[in-house]
Amino acid sequence: MSTSTPASLWSRLLRRPTAVLALAWLTLLLVVSVMAGQLSSHDPLDQELLAIKQGPSAEYLLGTDALGRDVLSRVMHGTAPTLLGVLEAVFVAGALGISLGVSAGYFGGRWDRLVQQLVNLLQSMPTILIMLAVLAVFGQNMLPAMVTLGILGSAGISRVMRSVTLAVREELYIAAARLCGLGDGYIIVRHVMPRIIGAVIVQLALFCAIAVIVQTGISFLGLGVAPPAPTWGGMIFEASSSLSDHPWLLVPSGGVVALTILAFGLLGDSLRDASTEAWSRPAAQQRAGKRAAEAVHDVPAGSLLSLRGLCIDAGARRLVDGVGFDLAPGETLGIVGESGSGKTLSSLSLLGLLPAGTQVTAGTLVIDGQTLDLGDHARLAQLRGATIGMIFQEPMSALDPCFSIGHQLAEVVRLQHAGSLAEVQARVIGLLEAVKIRNPEEVAKRYPHQISGGMAQRVGIARALAREPRVLLADEPTTALDVTVQAEILSLLRQLSRERGMAVILVTHDWGVVADLCDRALVMRHGRVLESADVVDLFHRPQHPYTRALLAANPHAAQPGQPLPTVAEVLAAAGMKDEGVAA
Repeated sequence: MSTSTPASLWSRLLRRPTAVLALAWLTLLLVVSVMAGQLSSHDPLDQELLAIKQGPSAEYLLGTDALGRDVLSRVMHGTAPTLLGVLEAVFVAGALGISLGVSAGYFGGRWDRLVQQLVNLLQSMPTILIMLAVLAVFGQNMLPAMVTLGILGSAGISRVMRSVTLAVREELYIAAARLCGLGDGYIIVRHVMPRIIGAVIVQLALFCAIAVIVQTGISFLGLGVAPPAPTWGGMIFEASSSLSDHPWLLVPSGGVVALTILAFGLLGDSLRDASTEAWSRPAAQQRAGKRAAEAVHDVPAGSLLSLRGLCIDAGARRLVDGVGFDLAPGETLGIVGESGSGKTLSSLSLLGLLPAGTQVTAGTLVIDGQTLDLGDHARLAQLRGATIGMIFQEPMSALDPCFSIGHQLAEVVRLQHAGSLAEVQARVIGLLEAVKIRNPEEVAKRYPHQISGGMAQRVGIARALAREPRVLLADEPTTALDVTVQAEILSLLRQLSRERGMAVILVTHDWGVVADLCDRALVMRHGRVLESADVVDLFHRPQHPYTRALLAANPHAAQPGQPLPTVAEVLAAAGMKDEGVAA
């Protein structure tokens, strides 16, 4: 797994205003802690009894306290012990929590049980009481106290790290790395940690905020740095005794503590997002920009849906390049190609459902006479369900195992048909009957694990039809089904399209499905459309060598006793390189 370079991480981080503000504040605190003596104009211990409890002025920018000491100077000199204590606690908590949690989640077994027993023991201990005891033993030395806080705080971090590691270790690429002979240490560092770095950063940022609060609280109680040395907590204690006659004193000390806690939280969130953006970009950041939708002048008359110039990128790599097609009402269009040809991405882009890390960089959609920018996710979201429905490849993964079939259909029906509970239930039963499910009343009461794969696909079709879409996207709807059920689903789709006048876009790599169901077909390879034609013409008079290669490699046309040629062999015989380009 590739990891981001520091430069790219910083560039992504600095594009976030909240991160810039948090960094600016924490950098200011760091500079002040190191150069407090040079930056402050007054000694933090000097008392001026003729200037007690004054507000901000030109001489005392943040005013003075009850002994006439400069508040700004005391805040600046109190920064160093606070930040030093935070660093000590976070270092110990991070080192212990991350190492124990990740190793327990990755290795499991006896080590996992041992770590969990230790974590339970640490979390059962009263943190404040133990820290007070440590301070009493070590004579108010903050280093042992903050190390103790780090040890006790590592339990919570360890529990979270174990949880996220358990999920990652089940990924197939982890198993593949083990099978390749990679060591456990290497897998943890190179494959596990990049996936959980977001959780690590958030936990450390939260612990930094907690450490600030604990450090301030100890000083507030007078158990940390001995007075009159300035500390944030000590200043808050002094301000609390003057709330009635000089409440301003609480603003500088309380404000700096609040801003520091907020800065750690904001920086943690920003670091998490920036670090994971390299491999999992949030949908909100996939916007290609608000491009003005260009007018499309070559849309055929009577066309229901037209796509022009679709381009999809993943970073610097182009996955789909210039795809376009037209779809008439009631027409079934098949998109054919090998795995990785871009056919599924092209269909998902119509609904703004591209996977993480990919984005539309160009493309215009015309539907019902309206021209839409395919980079406008908010507008595409309005098409989902009511205008364009979707049938997914894996029927079981599209159904929530926690709710019955009837409940999942009813929640979609309510979006389209407001009415009483009885009317919604009747509509649900009608949808199940429309997809040829026997005993729909009984099936509506079942849960997804209680039905077969073929029935689950029928339920998926019923849910897609619940809002009466004009266009239905079917992404490999029969791949996971046996031959008999596959024929039933194809027959059902054909009947529904004919009865409702509904257009269908069928994504498949099966020529038999194309011949059985489609009116026209697109042949895609490497993200480009190589050929588009009527199905009959495509089967009998294919124009592109790659189309002929796909047809030649079709198992449905195999001759008994003869080896089936591969696509690469047919292309080589035609004098075309295997990587191929659009003609």
